[in-house]
Amino acid sequence: MRFKKLTLALCLSGITFWPLSAKGETEEKEVVKKGKYTLTFVNQNPNLNEEVKAGLIKTFFKVYPKMVKDFNKEAITEVTVTIDTAYNGVAYAHNGKITIASQWLDKKPEDLDVITHEGMHLVQAYPGGSGPGWLTEGIADYVRYVYGVDNEGAGWSLPDFDPQHHYKNSYRITARFLLWINQRFDKDFVQRMDEKMRKKEYDESLWSLYTGKTLEELWDQYSIDPKVKI
Repeated sequence: MRFKKLTLALCLSGITFWPLSAKGETEEKEVVKKGKYTLTFVNQNPNLNEEVKAGLIKTFFKVYPKMVKDFNKEAITEVTVTIDTAYNGVAYAHNGKITIASQWLDKKPEDLDVITHEGMHLVQAYPGGSGPGWLTEGIADYVRYVYGVDNEGAGWSLPDFDPQHHYKNSYRITARFLLWINQRFDKDFVQRMDEKMRKKEYDESLWSLYTGKTLEELWDQYSIDPKVKI
């Protein structure tokens, strides 16, 4: 009876706890609404730092609406974030859901902008076969660089160019290449490529269409003069 009363009280306050296993493990569920956006935060780690949790929620509401406005006004507005104690990776996003490894937050509690990168994947909402995976991840990290709230605090930055790099390395390496193109050729280049990917209209000829140079020519020029304004 006490458990039922406690559960009812927590439900009324917007937080719900329920058993996960026979061992008595619990997860916390909190629903936060701001404007047209709803975030359901599911936490499986009872030891999650409250400041980290609050920081992730704050970061989501600060960056996600901006990304929707700038990239995809039709993006999903109801998102679930799960802090997963069983997942051994870093994070992933799919179909309105973001999963972040509890172990990662234990090691990198400052990495609040992991939710910026993964949130962008929900905004991208690319269909299967939309284009190369390296570009998908490069765009998401480019967006993390531009929209992130505390990349510096997380020790996250775009890497200096290295001759061993290639545009297909994806993530931060591709992101820096995209930043260079935005600054040198077309300030809307990333937005244009993102839209084409979402419409499943990506083709390598787009690089020439928007910059006047092929992808390989762009990388060759970048390799010679990779300076960007950081």
